[in-house]
Amino acid sequence: MREVLDELVAEWRQGKSTAVGTVVSTYRSAPRPAGASMLVTSDERAVGSVSGGCVEGAVFELGQQVLADEAPVLQRYGVSDDAAFTVGITCGGIIDVFVEKVDPIHFPELDDVATSVAKKEPVAVVTVVAHPDPERVGLRMVVWPDRHTGTVGSPQADEAILEDVRGALAAGRVVTLHYGPEGERRGEGMDVFVNSMQPPPRMLVFGAIDFAAAMARVGVLLGYHTTVCDARPVFATKSRFPDAHEVVVNWPHRYLKEEAEAGRIDQRTVITVLTHDPKFDVPVLVEALKLDLAYIGAMGSRKTHRNREERLREAGVTDEQLKKIASPIGLDLGARTPEETAVAIAAEIISLRWGGGATGGGATRLANAEGPIHGANPIAEPEPVKA
Repeated sequence: MREVLDELVAEWRQGKSTAVGTVVSTYRSAPRPAGASMLVTSDERAVGSVSGGCVEGAVFELGQQVLADEAPVLQRYGVSDDAAFTVGITCGGIIDVFVEKVDPIHFPELDDVATSVAKKEPVAVVTVVAHPDPERVGLRMVVWPDRHTGTVGSPQADEAILEDVRGALAAGRVVTLHYGPEGERRGEGMDVFVNSMQPPPRMLVFGAIDFAAAMARVGVLLGYHTTVCDARPVFATKSRFPDAHEVVVNWPHRYLKEEAEAGRIDQRTVITVLTHDPKFDVPVLVEALKLDLAYIGAMGSRKTHRNREERLREAGVTDEQLKKIASPIGLDLGARTPEETAVAIAAEIISLRWGGGATGGGATRLANAEGPIHGANPIAEPEPVKA
Protein backbone atom coordinates (compact mmCIF):
# COMPACT_ATOMS: atom_id res chain seq x y z
CA MET A 1 0.00 0.00 0.00
CA ARG A 2 2.81 2.39 0.79
CA GLU A 3 3.77 2.91 -2.86
CA VAL A 4 0.25 4.11 -3.74
CA LEU A 5 -0.61 5.70 -0.39
CA ASP A 6 -0.41 9.33 -1.54
CA GLU A 7 -2.84 8.76 -4.41
CA LEU A 8 -5.16 6.69 -2.20
CA VAL A 9 -5.25 9.34 0.53
CA ALA A 10 -5.94 12.07 -2.04
CA GLU A 11 -9.00 10.15 -3.24
CA TRP A 12 -10.06 9.37 0.35
CA ARG A 13 -9.87 13.02 1.42
CA GLN A 14 -12.22 13.93 -1.42
CA GLY A 15 -14.69 11.35 -0.14
CA LYS A 16 -14.23 9.15 -3.20
CA SER A 17 -14.27 5.35 -3.18
CA THR A 18 -11.24 3.41 -4.43
CA ALA A 19 -10.75 -0.31 -4.92
CA VAL A 20 -7.40 -1.46 -3.57
CA GLY A 21 -5.88 -4.73 -4.76
CA THR A 22 -3.02 -5.95 -2.59
CA VAL A 23 -0.74 -8.95 -2.98
CA VAL A 24 -1.18 -10.84 0.30
CA SER A 25 0.70 -14.07 -0.54
CA THR A 26 3.21 -15.18 -3.16
CA TYR A 27 4.43 -18.59 -4.28
CA ARG A 28 7.38 -19.51 -6.49
CA SER A 29 8.72 -16.79 -8.82
CA ALA A 30 6.08 -14.14 -8.18
CA PRO A 31 6.93 -10.86 -9.94
CA ARG A 32 5.90 -8.54 -7.07
CA PRO A 33 6.26 -9.06 -3.32
CA ALA A 34 3.51 -9.23 -0.72
CA GLY A 35 2.28 -5.72 -0.03
CA ALA A 36 2.42 -4.54 -3.65
CA SER A 37 -0.81 -2.67 -4.39
CA MET A 38 -2.87 -1.38 -7.29
CA LEU A 39 -5.69 1.16 -7.11
CA VAL A 40 -8.79 1.25 -9.25
CA THR A 41 -10.28 4.71 -8.84
CA SER A 42 -13.91 5.74 -9.20
CA ASP A 43 -13.04 7.53 -12.45
CA GLU A 44 -11.56 4.29 -13.86
CA ARG A 45 -7.85 4.97 -13.45
CA ALA A 46 -5.33 2.29 -12.51
CA VAL A 47 -2.48 3.28 -10.19
CA GLY A 48 0.33 0.96 -9.12
CA SER A 49 0.95 -2.68 -9.92
CA VAL A 50 0.44 -6.12 -8.39
CA SER A 51 2.27 -8.19 -11.00
CA GLY A 52 4.35 -6.01 -13.27
CA GLY A 53 1.74 -6.28 -16.02
CA CYS A 54 0.70 -9.94 -15.93
CA VAL A 55 -2.72 -9.65 -14.29
CA GLU A 56 -3.39 -5.93 -13.99
CA GLY A 57 -6.28 -6.11 -16.46
CA ALA A 58 -8.02 -8.84 -14.47
CA VAL A 59 -7.48 -6.99 -11.18
CA PHE A 60 -8.83 -3.79 -12.75
CA GLU A 61 -12.06 -5.59 -13.68
CA LEU A 62 -12.27 -7.13 -10.21
CA GLY A 63 -11.74 -3.70 -8.68
CA GLN A 64 -14.66 -2.31 -10.66
CA GLN A 65 -16.80 -5.18 -9.39
CA VAL A 66 -15.80 -4.49 -5.77
CA LEU A 67 -16.59 -0.78 -6.19
CA ALA A 68 -20.04 -1.75 -7.44
CA ASP A 69 -21.08 -4.35 -4.86
CA GLU A 70 -18.68 -3.43 -1.96
CA ALA A 71 -17.90 -7.06 -1.04
CA PRO A 72 -14.12 -7.70 -0.76
CA VAL A 73 -12.65 -10.56 -2.80
CA LEU A 74 -9.58 -12.78 -2.38
CA GLN A 75 -8.46 -14.01 -5.79
CA ARG A 76 -5.57 -16.24 -6.90
CA TYR A 77 -3.71 -15.69 -10.16
CA GLY A 78 -1.05 -17.92 -11.62
CA VAL A 79 -0.14 -20.82 -13.86
CA SER A 80 -2.76 -22.99 -12.16
CA ASP A 81 -5.52 -20.90 -13.73
CA ASP A 82 -7.18 -22.24 -16.90
CA ALA A 83 -6.55 -18.87 -18.53
CA ALA A 84 -3.00 -18.57 -17.23
CA PHE A 85 -1.56 -17.16 -20.42
CA THR A 86 -4.33 -14.57 -20.70
CA VAL A 87 -4.57 -13.33 -17.12
CA GLY A 88 -2.08 -15.47 -15.24
CA ILE A 89 1.50 -15.09 -14.09
CA THR A 90 3.29 -16.23 -17.22
CA CYS A 91 6.67 -16.24 -15.45
CA GLY A 92 5.52 -19.20 -13.37
CA GLY A 93 4.55 -17.68 -10.02
CA ILE A 94 1.30 -17.54 -8.10
CA ILE A 95 -0.08 -14.55 -6.21
CA ASP A 96 -3.10 -14.07 -3.95
CA VAL A 97 -4.65 -10.62 -4.39
CA PHE A 98 -7.15 -9.18 -1.91
CA VAL A 99 -9.37 -6.47 -3.42
CA GLU A 100 -11.36 -4.20 -1.11
CA LYS A 101 -13.23 -0.92 -1.21
CA VAL A 102 -11.58 2.00 0.59
CA ASP A 103 -13.27 5.30 1.45
CA PRO A 104 -13.91 7.31 4.65
CA ILE A 105 -16.73 4.93 5.60
CA HIS A 106 -14.93 1.63 4.96
CA PHE A 107 -11.50 2.78 6.20
CA PRO A 108 -11.91 5.75 8.59
CA GLU A 109 -8.38 5.27 10.02
CA LEU A 110 -6.58 5.84 6.70
CA ASP A 111 -5.73 9.46 7.50
CA ASP A 112 -4.10 8.32 10.77
CA VAL A 113 -2.06 5.77 8.83
CA ALA A 114 -0.90 8.43 6.36
CA THR A 115 0.03 10.77 9.21
CA SER A 116 2.14 8.06 10.87
CA VAL A 117 3.91 7.26 7.60
CA ALA A 118 4.65 10.97 7.07
CA LYS A 119 6.07 11.18 10.60
CA LYS A 120 8.14 7.99 9.99
CA GLU A 121 6.22 6.31 12.80
CA PRO A 122 5.90 2.51 12.44
CA VAL A 123 2.33 1.41 11.72
CA ALA A 124 0.71 -1.79 10.46
CA VAL A 125 -2.62 -2.23 8.69
CA VAL A 126 -4.08 -5.63 9.64
CA THR A 127 -6.86 -6.99 7.44
CA VAL A 128 -8.92 -10.19 7.62
CA VAL A 129 -8.63 -11.64 4.10
CA ALA A 130 -10.30 -15.02 4.77
CA HIS A 131 -12.77 -16.19 7.43
CA PRO A 132 -15.61 -18.77 7.72
CA ASP A 133 -17.93 -15.84 8.45
CA PRO A 134 -17.99 -13.67 5.29
CA GLU A 135 -19.12 -10.69 7.38
CA ARG A 136 -15.68 -10.61 9.00
CA VAL A 137 -13.72 -10.59 5.74
CA GLY A 138 -12.34 -7.07 5.27
CA LEU A 139 -12.40 -6.13 8.96
CA ARG A 140 -9.19 -4.48 10.05
CA MET A 141 -7.08 -3.10 12.85
CA VAL A 142 -4.44 -0.40 12.64
CA VAL A 143 -1.59 -1.22 14.99
CA TRP A 144 1.17 0.99 16.35
CA PRO A 145 3.90 -0.11 18.79
CA ASP A 146 1.94 1.39 21.69
CA ARG A 147 -1.74 1.38 20.63
CA HIS A 148 -4.27 0.07 18.15
CA THR A 149 -7.69 0.86 16.70
CA GLY A 150 -10.33 -1.24 14.98
CA THR A 151 -11.08 -4.94 15.30
CA VAL A 152 -10.80 -8.23 13.42
CA GLY A 153 -14.18 -9.31 14.72
CA SER A 154 -13.99 -9.99 18.45
CA PRO A 155 -11.95 -8.94 21.51
CA GLN A 156 -10.66 -12.51 21.80
CA ALA A 157 -9.31 -12.53 18.24
CA ASP A 158 -7.88 -9.01 18.60
CA GLU A 159 -5.96 -9.95 21.73
CA ALA A 160 -4.72 -13.19 20.18
CA ILE A 161 -3.10 -11.59 17.15
CA LEU A 162 -1.82 -8.28 18.58
CA GLU A 163 1.44 -9.73 19.90
CA ASP A 164 2.18 -11.39 16.57
CA VAL A 165 1.35 -8.23 14.65
CA ARG A 166 3.62 -6.08 16.80
CA GLY A 167 6.41 -8.62 16.30
CA ALA A 168 5.92 -8.39 12.52
CA LEU A 169 5.85 -4.60 12.73
CA ALA A 170 9.10 -4.48 14.72
CA ALA A 171 10.78 -6.63 12.08
CA GLY A 172 9.22 -4.73 9.19
CA ARG A 173 7.55 -7.91 7.90
CA VAL A 174 4.69 -7.94 5.42
CA VAL A 175 3.05 -11.31 5.99
CA THR A 176 -0.19 -13.30 6.10
CA LEU A 177 -0.82 -14.96 9.48
CA HIS A 178 -3.11 -17.95 9.96
CA TYR A 179 -5.41 -18.61 12.93
CA GLY A 180 -8.60 -20.31 13.95
CA PRO A 181 -11.83 -18.27 13.61
CA GLU A 182 -11.29 -16.61 17.01
CA GLY A 183 -7.52 -16.33 16.85
CA GLU A 184 -6.68 -19.89 17.95
CA ARG A 185 -3.00 -20.44 17.17
CA ARG A 186 -3.46 -24.09 16.23
CA GLY A 187 -6.64 -23.50 14.31
CA GLU A 188 -7.34 -22.53 10.74
CA GLY A 189 -9.94 -20.57 8.86
CA MET A 190 -8.95 -16.95 9.59
CA ASP A 191 -6.15 -15.46 7.47
CA VAL A 192 -4.91 -12.03 8.52
CA PHE A 193 -2.71 -9.89 6.27
CA VAL A 194 -0.21 -7.68 8.11
CA ASN A 195 1.05 -4.76 6.02
CA SER A 196 3.88 -3.24 8.06
CA MET A 197 4.84 0.28 7.09
CA GLN A 198 8.05 1.26 8.80
CA PRO A 199 10.30 4.21 7.96
CA PRO A 200 12.66 3.29 5.12
CA PRO A 201 15.86 1.50 6.16
CA ARG A 202 18.97 3.60 6.55
CA MET A 203 22.26 3.55 4.69
CA LEU A 204 25.14 5.37 6.39
CA VAL A 205 28.03 6.21 4.08
CA PHE A 206 31.15 7.26 5.96
CA GLY A 207 33.79 9.14 4.01
CA ALA A 208 33.12 12.11 1.72
CA ILE A 209 34.89 10.78 -1.39
CA ASP A 210 33.85 10.20 -5.00
CA PHE A 211 32.93 6.59 -4.22
CA ALA A 212 30.57 7.91 -1.54
CA ALA A 213 28.71 10.08 -4.07
CA ALA A 214 28.06 7.02 -6.25
CA MET A 215 27.11 4.95 -3.19
CA ALA A 216 24.59 7.58 -2.11
CA ARG A 217 22.94 7.54 -5.54
CA VAL A 218 22.62 3.76 -5.49
CA GLY A 219 21.40 3.76 -1.88
CA VAL A 220 18.59 6.16 -2.73
CA LEU A 221 17.71 4.05 -5.77
CA LEU A 222 17.38 0.97 -3.55
CA GLY A 223 15.00 2.78 -1.19
CA TYR A 224 17.39 3.55 1.68
CA HIS A 225 17.31 6.82 3.58
CA THR A 226 20.90 7.69 2.80
CA THR A 227 23.29 9.75 4.92
CA VAL A 228 26.85 10.77 4.03
CA CYS A 229 28.99 11.61 7.05
CA ASP A 230 32.51 13.01 7.27
CA ALA A 231 34.33 15.13 9.82
CA ARG A 232 35.80 17.46 7.16
CA PRO A 233 33.40 20.32 6.36
CA VAL A 234 35.22 21.26 3.17
CA PHE A 235 34.35 17.85 1.68
CA ALA A 236 31.03 17.01 3.38
CA THR A 237 28.79 19.41 1.47
CA LYS A 238 25.36 19.03 -0.10
CA SER A 239 26.71 20.27 -3.43
CA ARG A 240 29.12 17.31 -3.59
CA PHE A 241 26.43 14.79 -2.56
CA PRO A 242 23.17 16.11 -4.03
CA ASP A 243 21.52 12.67 -4.07
CA ALA A 244 21.97 11.95 -0.35
CA HIS A 245 19.05 12.68 1.93
CA GLU A 246 21.45 14.05 4.54
CA VAL A 247 25.04 15.24 4.58
CA VAL A 248 26.43 15.39 8.11
CA VAL A 249 29.63 17.04 9.31
CA ASN A 250 30.71 15.01 12.32
CA TRP A 251 33.23 12.41 13.35
CA PRO A 252 31.80 9.14 11.99
CA HIS A 253 32.08 7.19 15.24
CA ARG A 254 30.52 10.01 17.23
CA TYR A 255 27.62 10.37 14.79
CA LEU A 256 26.96 6.62 14.72
CA LYS A 257 26.96 6.40 18.50
CA GLU A 258 24.57 9.37 18.79
CA GLU A 259 22.18 7.91 16.22
CA ALA A 260 22.22 4.50 17.92
CA GLU A 261 21.56 6.02 21.34
CA ALA A 262 18.67 8.03 19.86
CA GLY A 263 17.08 4.82 18.55
CA ARG A 264 17.51 5.74 14.88
CA ILE A 265 19.58 2.63 14.01
CA ASP A 266 17.96 -0.80 13.61
CA GLN A 267 18.58 -4.27 12.20
CA ARG A 268 17.88 -3.04 8.65
CA THR A 269 20.62 -0.39 8.74
CA VAL A 270 23.57 -0.83 6.38
CA ILE A 271 26.93 0.88 6.85
CA THR A 272 29.65 1.45 4.26
CA VAL A 273 32.99 2.78 5.51
CA LEU A 274 34.82 4.35 2.58
CA THR A 275 37.26 6.63 4.43
CA HIS A 276 40.58 4.86 3.72
CA ASP A 277 41.92 6.52 6.86
CA PRO A 278 42.50 4.59 10.11
CA LYS A 279 41.73 7.59 12.31
CA PHE A 280 38.22 7.60 10.85
CA ASP A 281 37.44 4.00 9.96
CA VAL A 282 38.77 2.20 13.04
CA PRO A 283 36.70 4.17 15.60
CA VAL A 284 33.50 3.97 13.52
CA LEU A 285 33.94 0.23 12.97
CA VAL A 286 34.41 -0.27 16.71
CA GLU A 287 31.04 1.44 17.25
CA ALA A 288 29.37 -0.40 14.35
CA LEU A 289 30.45 -3.81 15.65
CA LYS A 290 28.60 -3.15 18.91
CA LEU A 291 25.31 -2.94 17.01
CA ASP A 292 22.99 -5.44 15.35
CA LEU A 293 23.12 -4.26 11.72
CA ALA A 294 22.18 -5.69 8.35
CA TYR A 295 25.57 -4.97 6.78
CA ILE A 296 28.96 -3.50 7.64
CA GLY A 297 31.32 -3.00 4.70
CA ALA A 298 34.73 -1.34 4.64
CA MET A 299 36.67 -0.29 1.54
CA GLY A 300 40.30 -1.21 1.09
CA SER A 301 42.66 -3.83 -0.29
CA ARG A 302 43.29 -7.11 1.50
CA LYS A 303 46.53 -5.68 2.89
CA THR A 304 44.70 -2.56 4.08
CA HIS A 305 42.07 -4.69 5.77
CA ARG A 306 44.66 -6.90 7.49
CA ASN A 307 46.26 -3.78 8.95
CA ARG A 308 42.81 -2.50 9.90
CA GLU A 309 42.03 -5.77 11.69
CA GLU A 310 45.17 -5.46 13.79
CA ARG A 311 44.17 -1.95 14.86
CA LEU A 312 40.67 -3.17 15.66
CA ARG A 313 42.04 -6.02 17.78
CA GLU A 314 44.13 -3.48 19.67
CA ALA A 315 40.90 -1.55 20.27
CA GLY A 316 39.32 -4.64 21.85
CA VAL A 317 37.42 -6.10 18.89
CA THR A 318 37.27 -9.92 18.88
CA ASP A 319 37.98 -12.19 15.93
CA GLU A 320 34.32 -13.23 15.92
CA GLN A 321 33.25 -9.60 15.59
CA LEU A 322 35.73 -9.05 12.77
CA LYS A 323 33.88 -11.64 10.71
CA LYS A 324 30.96 -9.22 10.46
CA ILE A 325 32.98 -6.81 8.30
CA ALA A 326 32.67 -7.22 4.54
CA SER A 327 36.13 -6.26 3.30
CA PRO A 328 37.30 -6.02 0.60
CA ILE A 329 33.87 -4.57 0.07
CA GLY A 330 31.35 -5.71 -2.55
CA LEU A 331 30.89 -8.64 -4.91
CA ASP A 332 33.57 -9.51 -7.45
CA LEU A 333 31.97 -7.94 -10.53
CA GLY A 334 35.22 -6.60 -11.95
CA ALA A 335 34.21 -3.06 -10.94
CA ARG A 336 36.62 -0.21 -11.63
CA THR A 337 34.81 3.14 -11.49
CA PRO A 338 33.10 4.61 -8.41
CA GLU A 339 29.72 3.88 -10.01
CA GLU A 340 30.62 0.27 -10.78
CA THR A 341 32.01 -0.15 -7.27
CA ALA A 342 28.77 1.20 -5.78
CA VAL A 343 26.82 -1.34 -7.82
CA ALA A 344 29.12 -4.13 -6.59
CA ILE A 345 28.56 -3.04 -2.97
CA ALA A 346 24.81 -2.83 -3.50
CA ALA A 347 24.88 -6.30 -5.09
CA GLU A 348 26.57 -7.68 -1.98
CA ILE A 349 24.00 -6.03 0.28
CA ILE A 350 21.14 -7.48 -1.79
CA SER A 351 22.79 -10.90 -1.95
CA LEU A 352 23.26 -11.09 1.81
CA ARG A 353 19.73 -9.85 2.43
CA TRP A 354 18.05 -12.41 0.22
CA GLY A 355 20.58 -15.25 0.22
CA GLY A 356 21.54 -14.93 -3.44
CA GLY A 357 24.72 -16.06 -5.14
CA ALA A 358 27.24 -18.28 -3.42
CA THR A 359 25.91 -17.69 0.13
CA GLY A 360 26.29 -13.99 -0.48
CA GLY A 361 29.96 -14.32 -1.34
CA GLY A 362 29.87 -14.39 -5.11
CA ALA A 363 27.83 -13.53 -8.16
CA THR A 364 25.99 -16.12 -10.21
CA ARG A 365 24.56 -15.40 -13.65
CA LEU A 366 20.88 -16.34 -13.63
CA ALA A 367 21.27 -17.58 -17.21
CA ASN A 368 23.77 -20.17 -15.96
CA ALA A 369 21.79 -21.20 -12.87
CA GLU A 370 18.80 -23.44 -12.28
CA GLY A 371 15.77 -23.21 -10.01
CA PRO A 372 13.57 -20.28 -8.95
CA ILE A 373 15.04 -16.86 -9.77
CA HIS A 374 13.73 -15.43 -6.49
CA GLY A 375 15.15 -18.18 -4.27
CA ALA A 376 13.50 -21.12 -2.61
CA ASN A 377 10.06 -20.52 -1.13
CA PRO A 378 9.53 -22.51 2.09
CA ILE A 379 5.74 -22.27 1.76
CA ALA A 380 4.09 -25.40 0.44
CA GLU A 381 2.14 -25.31 -2.81
CA PRO A 382 -1.15 -23.56 -1.95
CA GLU A 383 -4.63 -24.99 -2.10
CA PRO A 384 -7.07 -23.31 -4.50
CA VAL A 385 -8.64 -20.11 -3.24
CA LYS A 386 -12.39 -19.77 -3.50
CA ALA A 387 -13.21 -16.46 -5.11
